[in-house]
Amino acid sequence: MSLFDNPDEYYMQQALHEARAAFDEDEIPVGAVIVSNERIIARAHNNTERLHDVTAHAEMLAFTAATNMLDAKYLTDCTLYVTLEPCVMCAGAAGWTQIGRIVYGASDLKRGFKRFGEGLLHPKTKVESGVLKEDCEALLKEFFMKKRQ
Repeated sequence: MSLFDNPDEYYMQQALHEARAAFDEDEIPVGAVIVSNERIIARAHNNTERLHDVTAHAEMLAFTAATNMLDAKYLTDCTLYVTLEPCVMCAGAAGWTQIGRIVYGASDLKRGFKRFGEGLLHPKTKVESGVLKEDCEALLKEFFMKKRQ
């Protein structure tokens, strides 16, 4: 897939690549990338097990990397691509970064921020969902089925 065919799908593929790395490390397979000016400035995947840190979600790690890369605390001109709907913690952090846009693949009906309200985000943040949803869901299902065996 080319960036020019469908940028959202291209960048979500990059986030899925990160999610697969998490899967391979026995972490819940969630991956994220942050894009600024059509360039990936941050990549991350869940690291809660390895770091023994419940806050080491893909989004949180990507926010830190992106703000360090830009040497700024706000990400107003950036887009977060993440394979799973952000949780309340990550949505709150996204609100503080004032990220311009969030694109996610699979919905999280139990812990996703939409269950609790979009007021967690900055008022100007745009949200898109369902990009490569089936691929994102399939990786999560495979991970949890493997865990139950």
